[in-house]
Amino acid sequence: MSTPFTSDHTAAADALRDFYVRSHRTLDKLMAGEGASLARNKMLGHIERNSPVRAADLATAFGFAPRTITEAIDALERDGLVQRTGDISDRRVKHIALTAAGREVLRASEPVKKSFIDGLFTALDADEVHTLTQVLGKLNVRLAELEEAYCAKGEAGTEAAPGKRGRRKE
Repeated sequence: MSTPFTSDHTAAADALRDFYVRSHRTLDKLMAGEGASLARNKMLGHIERNSPVRAADLATAFGFAPRTITEAIDALERDGLVQRTGDISDRRVKHIALTAAGREVLRASEPVKKSFIDGLFTALDADEVHTLTQVLGKLNVRLAELEEAYCAKGEAGTEAAPGKRGRRKE
C-alpha cells in the first residue's frame, strides 16, 4: 500500500538495499579472516591489474573523493599491503603497487569471495540469474540517467534533486 511518503516500489528498493547491506556485511566477515574486506579486495585487485597506479587513478576508478582514497591507501600502506614510490620524472606523483603481503592477502581473499558468491547464487537457476542480471542492468542505466539529470540540475542552479533540502544556487 502506498502512502504519501512511499510508493509501490518501496518494498523492492528496501529488499535491494537489505540484500546489498547483508551480503556485504557477511562477505566482509568472511574475508576478515584473510586480512581483507570487500573494499580492500576490490582496491587491491584494481591496483594489481593496473599497477602501478596513482591515487588519482583510484579516485576515478572508484568514484571517491581524493581524500577518501588517500586515507584508504594510507591504511593499506600501514598494513604493508601497498607501497608508494616516487615518479622519476615528476616528484609530485606517487605510484602505488602491491607488496608481496598485498598479493598474498588478495590471493587468500579471492577464493573466499568466489565461494560466497557461488554459494549465494545457488538459490537461483540459470534463467533467474540471467533475468536478475538484465533487471539490475536496466536499473543501473536508469540510475546513471537520473544521476546525470540531478547533477545537471544542481550545476545549472535549478531546483535541487528530490529529497534534497537547501538553498538554490544563485
